Amino acid sequence: MASANVRRVSMSSPPFFLITLLDNYWHQLIGWIIDVNRRSLLQLPMQENRRQMPMDVQTPRKASGSATGRGRKRDRERTRQEILDVAFQEFAEKGLSGTNTDVIAARANITKRLVFYYFNTKEKLFTAVLEEAYAKMRDAERDLRLDELEPETAIRTLAEFTFDFDNDNPEFVRLVTIENIHRGRHLTKSLKARAMTRPIIAQIERVLARGEKAGVIRSGIDPVELHMTLSSLCFFSVANRHTFQPQFGYDMTSKRARRQRRTQISDLLWLYVRKDA
Repeated sequence: MASANVRRVSMSSPPFFLITLLDNYWHQLIGWIIDVNRRSLLQLPMQENRRQMPMDVQTPRKASGSATGRGRKRDRERTRQEILDVAFQEFAEKGLSGTNTDVIAARANITKRLVFYYFNTKEKLFTAVLEEAYAKMRDAERDLRLDELEPETAIRTLAEFTFDFDNDNPEFVRLVTIENIHRGRHLTKSLKARAMTRPIIAQIERVLARGEKAGVIRSGIDPVELHMTLSSLCFFSVANRHTFQPQFGYDMTSKRARRQRRTQISDLLWLYVRKDA
């Protein structure tokens, strides 16, 4: 009876060496699982970043030198500029609401994802287009070097330049009109656009001060109001040409009309600021 009991216990209980072997395997399995999870967590942020970044702009793991770095930078700058160039044409022609980022991507020969990588949203892309459009005008204004000209010549040069710029860049005028339709909400948020106006206002202010000191320009003229008056005179012949012509039968785009209007605006602005007016 006793031997039967011993035999039953032996058969129901695993041998000691088997228990030890299973215990070792169990500890090794737990260690392996912990190690795999730890390495996965460490690698996750890098993998996520590379998934979020388009293949066009991912940074290679090994750089082949400074020349390669400069090349990648140029590629990124060129891609960004191509997006801006296409977007400028689309926004000026179709407005903010009518512009489709799929069309911009297709015309720029890139993916839509890349458009949003550079500009995040269509609204921010529109703001960037506005900023660049104004930057071109402000850069050209700075190149006028009004400080080197006599007061009357400086005033007339500014008037003629502004008229020519608006008439030569009707897309710029349309873009500004579109932003006004949206109540200027994009430029309101742009510190860059606001800062760009300072050089031309400062130039006008100095011209007025020199003219007043020389006795040829009257005092009390606000440079911002003078700039606003000039802008409105030049802007009208571009922004309203399509509604003015059918009503009055006057083609504002003809060479004769442009030449005559240009001279009129130059004369008007000088008559407004000169002392004996």
